[in-house]
Amino acid sequence: MRTLALASLLLVTRLSPAENGQFPLRIGPTSRYLVDQAGNPFLLHGDSPWSLIVAVTKEDADLYFADRRAKGVNTIIVNLIEHKFNGPVNRYGEGPFRTPGDFATPNEAYFAHADWVLRRAAENGMVVLLTPMYLGYRGLDEGWYQEALLNGSFKCHEYGKWVGERYKSYKNIIWVIGGDRRADQAREAVDALARGLHESNPDALFTAHAEPGVSAMEEYAIAGLDINSTYTYDIVHKKVLQDYSRRPVMPFFLFETSYEGEHEASEVQIRRQAYWALLSGAMGQCYGNRPLWLFDPGWKDALNSPGARDMARVRKLFNALPWYEFEPDTAHRVVTSGLGEENGMDRLTAARTRDRSLMAAYMPARREIEVDLGQLQRGRFSGWWYDPRSGMSIPVAEKLDSGRVRLIPPSEGDWALVIQSGEKSGRVP
Repeated sequence: MRTLALASLLLVTRLSPAENGQFPLRIGPTSRYLVDQAGNPFLLHGDSPWSLIVAVTKEDADLYFADRRAKGVNTIIVNLIEHKFNGPVNRYGEGPFRTPGDFATPNEAYFAHADWVLRRAAENGMVVLLTPMYLGYRGLDEGWYQEALLNGSFKCHEYGKWVGERYKSYKNIIWVIGGDRRADQAREAVDALARGLHESNPDALFTAHAEPGVSAMEEYAIAGLDINSTYTYDIVHKKVLQDYSRRPVMPFFLFETSYEGEHEASEVQIRRQAYWALLSGAMGQCYGNRPLWLFDPGWKDALNSPGARDMARVRKLFNALPWYEFEPDTAHRVVTSGLGEENGMDRLTAARTRDRSLMAAYMPARREIEVDLGQLQRGRFSGWWYDPRSGMSIPVAEKLDSGRVRLIPPSEGDWALVIQSGEKSGRVP
């Protein structure tokens, strides 16, 4: 188990591409997470610049990459072709198809710019969750759903083959089927596109994005997915735990939930979504912000929003923990009281490592909790509180001997707790 000095947690997260993972990624040994080419667990820490390929110039794309790399982002969600938001024509006046909406007429100039963006992402150590045919919300004109119907399964299959062939050498791509909705009447076209991608890009990893409340495997399993994804605007930890319990076991992550700047989301809501996901079995999570996701006016100021800074602190904490060994404390054996409402926004989530050497918990609001140290390895215990708002760590004031101990965070607000045992208990992550 990795242990680091407390001071290391107080450093700003600045990761090189090598530290972010060497591509291509593959499924890890427990099927719960991804690993890089060196076998290192890959904590998927994502951002959601959906319109990056169409909405900005190369200079502004570089500005975006530099900022997100400095904040520890290693994964981005992007539409290969954008239907509505700042699209379909890119900032250089090029559309994706020579004949608008005809998938059989790809425009080389448009895709050459897309190539550049995807290469730049790789150079910055970022995986791209790439949506080749975003369908869009039901009943709206946001995506390519109607075009999928009009083009039909043959053209969609050929388009999928063409895209897969073009990008088969790009090792930082994970393909995303769907996009904000079920396939519905476009099922044959969507499946044909996925089949074409698989045929020309057989070594790539696949996931999907359905509609809110529907996980990828609930709608797109037939598309040959390697990775499940969670999408919900309801109680995040409940939906994440459902996906953790899914069989057969496969890696999954929180693809989308409330974005900063939308749905009246508070700062603590943006934080708790991420912590809930990572302590409930997800191998990662993606954060979103408006105006940033569609690069509307004000997006450059939004680069340094409270949510963006808080997500950097999420990465800093979990990058120091053996998150890939976590098992959610669903039976509440480790944290036995002070859990909060199961369906409420103050719910505490907790996990411990398989070897019982470490536990971590997150509570959205301050209160007294009870931790059963008997659920961890015997030995000397050390514990500390992590402030998600500042990134500072504070040792647990209470004595940690054995048995059950009652703890309370140092001050008001949301807090994370880490307790570890064993020979290295004098050092903390």
